[in-house]
Amino acid sequence: MKGPVEPGPAAAGRLPMLLEAVLNVGSDLELGSTLQQIVDTSTALTGARHGELGVLDPDRDRVEELYTARMTEAERQRPGLFPDDSSTGPAAPVEEDGQDPPSGRPPARGFLRAPILVHSEVFGHLCLAEKPSGPFGETDRALLRVLAAQAGIAIGNARLYGTARQRERWIAGAAAVTTALLTGTDAADALMTVAERARVLAGASAGVILQPTERGGMEIVTASTLDDPAGIVGTVIEPGSAVLVQLLGGEPVFIEDSATDPRMTTGVRSRFGPSMMLPLQSGGRLIGTLALPRRRGERPYTEMDRLLATQFASQAALALVLADAQADREQLAVYEDRDRIARDLHDLVVQRLFATEMMLESTRRRAASEETVGSGEAAAGGGEAETGELLGRAVDELDSTIQEVRTAIFALQQPPAGAPSTFRGRVLRETGGAAALLGFPPSVRFAGAVDALVGEETGRELLAALRGALAAAHRRPGVSAIEVEVDATVRLPDGRTGVRLVVADDGRGEDGRPTTVTWQAPV
Repeated sequence: MKGPVEPGPAAAGRLPMLLEAVLNVGSDLELGSTLQQIVDTSTALTGARHGELGVLDPDRDRVEELYTARMTEAERQRPGLFPDDSSTGPAAPVEEDGQDPPSGRPPARGFLRAPILVHSEVFGHLCLAEKPSGPFGETDRALLRVLAAQAGIAIGNARLYGTARQRERWIAGAAAVTTALLTGTDAADALMTVAERARVLAGASAGVILQPTERGGMEIVTASTLDDPAGIVGTVIEPGSAVLVQLLGGEPVFIEDSATDPRMTTGVRSRFGPSMMLPLQSGGRLIGTLALPRRRGERPYTEMDRLLATQFASQAALALVLADAQADREQLAVYEDRDRIARDLHDLVVQRLFATEMMLESTRRRAASEETVGSGEAAAGGGEAETGELLGRAVDELDSTIQEVRTAIFALQQPPAGAPSTFRGRVLRETGGAAALLGFPPSVRFAGAVDALVGEETGRELLAALRGALAAAHRRPGVSAIEVEVDATVRLPDGRTGVRLVVADDGRGEDGRPTTVTWQAPV
């Protein structure tokens, strides 16, 4: 229904206020103040008693923000003052209602409502109600259309600006995570870096990393929270959960309320509301899951939040894979360098020492032979005996040096990190490393509770003896099998309990028989 047409001068008197309102739209980056100015201006220009501007949630059919003019809190809560403005369906440019008000309400002189459009999409409504001076006129409707259009421009620009800034923050965050991971960090710190940065970017109450378990479930291994993370780390999603099926399949899971969603089965779900669970996968490899829950009652994640967080998770997973590959390359470089050192020691140092030992041994034997021939000359014989003794000591020292160098070569073949914590594991590590040089793995047998009985000092001595025995076996020809036995149940001659190491091989010693090395000590 059309209202009366206002006289020209009355309409013209409102043009300066309208022009000022139009010019101010977009001059303030703060969307809230701009929208408040629009509803205030529209109420003042039309002479309406009440004004309301409702902005709809782009992802849900409900009012996300509400701006009012000339309304008390009680009037804001009063039903029926405005028509339902939560609809996102088709809307006429301006709607007017001159019907009688519902019972219980004071007499009203109608209302006007104009949709706020951004690219043909309804983002909200601008409403006016109860004009004391008379019904709304054509000029009122024209003013409302102009101001609603300006509100649409302001909302659209502000959301584009906000989206651009949000994208910028997530991109910068992903770059920072990639830089941090590739500059060198261990696995635990790498996961915490991803969880912490994602929590801040998403405005979540926690950033959580889950990884698959051997039983087929998923366990929280890292948690970044504003509060104490106690009770979160170690929580397990058991096999069979509907959420778990999606996560292990590499699909993201978005949850409106973790506390009430039947798919959530963990004990910590009652703490949280909206949540995103995003797979960390790259090249078909699933590293884990990044979960970003918010507290109950906090605003849900928007579609843009979900998109940017998913992209961040993909970038973070790639960075984790690259960091892991870089660590492998660095470790491989260490291995290669250690192998080169071991080869140089074996091919140059050991061979030269061994040649020198042979020369000294030959000299010693020749000196001993000459001593026998010239035994009648006492003075000369005494000097030759002393020379033979010195040569013998030199040969022994060279032999010991060769053994130590060979032991160092075996040690260089061992991994530089991640040594086993148990004595049994260290023995197996030594024999496994020796297999790389021997060409076959030695067989190992344990007797007794070696981990409980063998102390730290005794263990170091036994391992040194084991390395020496393996190095000696390596230089003997014809060795194709080695048996290692560690027995912690032996009785020493003095009656104490001891540990005994026996290393036997099928090679031939100087006497032509198989060689057996025995070492023992009290425990």
